[in-house]
Amino acid sequence: MNSTETSVIRLDRAALAGEHRLRLEFADGRVKTVDFGPFLRASRHPALRRYLEKETFARFVVEDGQLHWNDFDLVFPLADLYEGKIG
Repeated sequence: MNSTETSVIRLDRAALAGEHRLRLEFADGRVKTVDFGPFLRASRHPALRRYLEKETFARFVVEDGQLHWNDFDLVFPLADLYEGKIG
């Protein structure tokens, strides 16, 4: 890639792949499974810990290439998700 090119990360789909795991499919064909469990369990903030509830975690949305929960109440940088890591 030369210096005038830019790479835009866009998420196309997300699907549950375990209790707190999502299988993420990106526009460029990359697929990553990300485990959100350790991040959520490590948090002491009640607003984040509520996503440990399976039903609450499962209500994620992919909108305009972004993954979020509850109207961006919980959101992660796409670059991190693309690499398969959060924290």
